[in-house]
Amino acid sequence: MKLVQFVYKNNPKEVRAGYLVGDDVIDINKADPSIPSTLIDILKNGDIEKVKKLQATKQETVPSSTVTLKAPIHGGDKVLCVGLNYKDHCEEQKFPPPEIPFIFNKFPSTVVGPNDAIKLKPEISEKVVCEVELTIVIGKIASKVNPEDAYKYVLGYTIAQDIGATDWDKNNLMGQLLLGKAMDTFCAIGPCITTTDEIGDPQKLGIRCIVNGVEKQKSNTDQFIHKIPDVISRLSNLFTLLPGDIILTGTPGGVGVYRNPPEFLQAGDVIVSEIENIGVMINRVENFE
Repeated sequence: MKLVQFVYKNNPKEVRAGYLVGDDVIDINKADPSIPSTLIDILKNGDIEKVKKLQATKQETVPSSTVTLKAPIHGGDKVLCVGLNYKDHCEEQKFPPPEIPFIFNKFPSTVVGPNDAIKLKPEISEKVVCEVELTIVIGKIASKVNPEDAYKYVLGYTIAQDIGATDWDKNNLMGQLLLGKAMDTFCAIGPCITTTDEIGDPQKLGIRCIVNGVEKQKSNTDQFIHKIPDVISRLSNLFTLLPGDIILTGTPGGVGVYRNPPEFLQAGDVIVSEIENIGVMINRVENFE
């Protein structure tokens, strides 16, 4: 199942949950009014099995031309990120692979969708980069999870663009990532969430990023240093993961700041993010107004 959230073009303020049938959408709440109309509420209510049962029945589809896809999950408690988690990304920095997962976070308010702009503030930063990432979506409460049980708590996977202002990553006294990673619109996700039963092996997915028609990143999730079960186990033993929490699992090599010469985002750029078995997300870059 490919879960989405969308708005009707004639009612752009009401976000609704659905799933894809080809290019068209099933409006979950219209198909079964007992199910909440947003994905976060579906997860909190424990109604995801009801949604899966809808797939076995014939439902009226909504033409894709009448809707706009939004972030496939919003309103979650946490946006967590794993840094330095691809072998090729460590190599391009000449940085030894971390022995334990390197974790940082963004604010949930940074999340935007597949049709939303990534907005720059040139007066704040002129060194903003994009990083395509496979992203875990937590489906139910996870606390003190053992690695062998970790996949039981995963709803599915989506694509994220971990946008970062690299000149805000550090200062002369200490390293920190929050400010450079948590600016407005700096976490685009979408276009859908592919559920665990359809993703295949999440540790064997092709991943790439194209900027203005030029491929900048191309790799495979088999390059992970710390695998998904270990990441979920480590985090859930520190704090409880909640339904709708997302975990960005790291980015492959090819990040703009490490290219020669360095490359940074500019207004007018178009970022195409692609992960096997999930799809393609396209975001334009604009200046913040």
